[in-house]
Amino acid sequence: MKKILFLFSSVCIFIILATSCVPKAETADKQIQSLLIPAENFDTIVDGEPIELFTLKNPGGIAVQLTNYGATIVSVITPDSNGKYADIVLGYKEISSYLTDNMYLGCIVGPFANRIAKGKFELEGQEYHLDINNGENTLHSGKNTFAKKIWKAHQNNNSVSMTYEAKDLEAGFPGNVTATAIYTLKPDNSLELKITAVSDKKTVINLTNHAYFNLEGEGSGSILNEIIRINADAITPVDSALIPTGELMPVEGTPFDFRKDTAIAAGINNADNLQIKFGKGYDHNWVLNGNPGELKLAVKLVDPESKRYLELYTNQPGLQFYSGNFMDGSVTGKSGKKYNFRNALALEPQFFPDSPNQPGFPSTLLEPGMSYEHLTVYSFGVEK
Repeated sequence: MKKILFLFSSVCIFIILATSCVPKAETADKQIQSLLIPAENFDTIVDGEPIELFTLKNPGGIAVQLTNYGATIVSVITPDSNGKYADIVLGYKEISSYLTDNMYLGCIVGPFANRIAKGKFELEGQEYHLDINNGENTLHSGKNTFAKKIWKAHQNNNSVSMTYEAKDLEAGFPGNVTATAIYTLKPDNSLELKITAVSDKKTVINLTNHAYFNLEGEGSGSILNEIIRINADAITPVDSALIPTGELMPVEGTPFDFRKDTAIAAGINNADNLQIKFGKGYDHNWVLNGNPGELKLAVKLVDPESKRYLELYTNQPGLQFYSGNFMDGSVTGKSGKKYNFRNALALEPQFFPDSPNQPGFPSTLLEPGMSYEHLTVYSFGVEK
C-alpha cells in the first residue's frame, strides 16, 4: 500500500513539475500575430493611388508595420523583460483614421519638419510663403505636408523603400523634389531609416519621422516615469510661439539637462522655468554633441516597468523632444484606448527649427545636383 501511495505521489509531483514548466505566455510568434494589424485594414485606393500595409519580422523576435500613406511607422512590436509583447508606438488600426489624423502619428514630415516663423523664408532674394497652421507660423510644412501624401512603395525582404515626388512650389517650397525613405528591420532588433532627397532648384529641406513612443505599450498611460538620456549640452531656446530665438542655451542647471539618466517627470512641471512654460513641458530642440554628419547615439529611453529600452542613433544635428503636452484624449488608438495628456513622446532627429530664418544655425539649403541624406537607427532591447 505504501508503495502504491509513493508511486501515486511521485506521479502527482511529476505532473505538477511538468505543468509548472509549461510557459504561461504564448509563444513569441503567437503574441506578435495577435498584435499585428490585418493588411486588409489598409488595402484601399485614395486619389487613384493604392495604399498598402507592410509587415517586417526578424529572427530577433520583433515586428514592424509600415504604410505608404505618409511613409508611416504603424506598429513596433517588442517583448518586455518577461517575454510579454506590446506595440510601443501610437497609431491606428485602419487607414481611415490616418486620413483624418492631425497628430502626425508615425509619419515622415516635410519638406520641412518643425516650425518656420511667420510661414515664410527668403532664398536668393525671393520670399516664399507657406501654409500657416500653427498660430501665425508653419508647422511640419502645413496642410500639404509629406505626411499626407501617398508614397510609391516596394518591399524587398525586410526592407521597404518609399518615394514621393513633390512638384515645384508644392506646400510653397521651390523645386521639384524627390524624397525617398527606406526602412530596414535588421536581425539585431534595430530599425534603420534612410531618407534622401534631391531637387532641381535651390530649396530648403528638413525631413524626419514623427513616431510617438510609449515603451510600456501604446495606450498604457503616462510616460513621465520613463528614464531618458540625451547626448546634448545645449538646446535652442524658444519664444512664446515656440520659435527659436537664435541662441544656444546650455542645459546645465536647468530641467533640460538629460546628460545623465533622468526621469522625464523630474523637471517637466518646473513652474519657474520660462522654457518649460512656453512648451507646456518639453517641445524643444536639443543640439546634439558630435561631428556634423556622423552617426552618433542621440538619446536612450528606458521604461523602468517593462525594462524595454530604445536607443536612437542619428547623423542629424538636432533632436526635437516632444513630451505629448498637447495630447488631450480626443484620439482613440489601435488598442481602443484614448491617447491622453503625456501618454507618449516623440523623438525627432532633424535640423534645427526655423533654420531658413536663422543664419547662425546649420544650413538646410539643398542645391541642385546635391543629395540630402538623413540616417536614423532605432535600436530596441531589454535592460538586464
